[in-house]
Amino acid sequence: MDISWPGPRTLAIAVDEASQVGQARRAAQALAEAAGFDEADSGRVALVATELATNVIKHGRSGHLHLGGLAGTGARGVELCAVDRGPGFDLADCRIDGYSTRGTNGIGLGAIERQAQVFETYSDERGAIVLARFYPRNATNADRPFGVRCVPMKGESVAGDGWHASWSEAQLSLAVVDGLGHGPAAHDAAQAGIGAIARDPSSDPATAIARMHAAMTGTRGGAAAVARYDGQSGRLTYAGIGNIAASLIDLAGSRGLASHAGIVGAQFRKTQAFDFPDSRNKLLIMHSDGLQSRWTLQAYPGLVQRHPSIIAAVLLRDFDRGRDDTTVVVARLGE
Repeated sequence: MDISWPGPRTLAIAVDEASQVGQARRAAQALAEAAGFDEADSGRVALVATELATNVIKHGRSGHLHLGGLAGTGARGVELCAVDRGPGFDLADCRIDGYSTRGTNGIGLGAIERQAQVFETYSDERGAIVLARFYPRNATNADRPFGVRCVPMKGESVAGDGWHASWSEAQLSLAVVDGLGHGPAAHDAAQAGIGAIARDPSSDPATAIARMHAAMTGTRGGAAAVARYDGQSGRLTYAGIGNIAASLIDLAGSRGLASHAGIVGAQFRKTQAFDFPDSRNKLLIMHSDGLQSRWTLQAYPGLVQRHPSIIAAVLLRDFDRGRDDTTVVVARLGE
């Protein structure tokens, strides 16, 4: 089944006092209902949102709950991800019902794991991250090895970045657009580029950039990058204009993907696409310049093997510049 997903922004709810637990629960339930979940499945999502937000306050001192919609194979879904700045935890202990570090009943993580179709955690000295993904109970094998965070600059109601993902049986295409500046005008520029991709997501990256350029002409323009992975050959093709950063990563190391100078929608030289054979089973990470470029996954033991959404959450937590819109997209190729 083909999937085309003009990605929404990530709703990041600050959680540092009890009244925000209800806000998180209501937002999560609304997302589930919008995804077509029935009453029982929406209830699962609301329950876990409550548990996650409560845990952030009790154990993590403060943090955020990230909420977003998902486009899975044959079903829409909902993602909840708690990110805190606490002391971390030992998951093997915390999975056991009755274990608690704060004198509570200790049923939180065990209950979350039983309710979610996808459950994964990461913990280090900077804090803990708990990921839970939900699909309708009758959906099987819906999840894709893909994660994204797209957040506006603090104080803005819309993101000046945009992203798009599309899947078919053998192909994956990803695009990231960063409208110049931030605010509504940057948002309009980014959405013009994303709209061009959404109309023909099967285009090769160089052609896709040219179509985005035509669509973004008359806006303030921006940076853009498109990656296309062929699952049959294991080859990745990539083209970028402006300051979208991209890397291919495996246990052996990291390789940067080159973009050319210019502004999509204004002026740049002819787009050149680059091929990267033998990309199967590697991580592809693409991000706007709202994320610092000095990160390396080698500084995080075991992180490269975690769910791509966990990786995106860690990068946003530790490397968000805080003065621009930020988008980070992570996909595991060949799965």
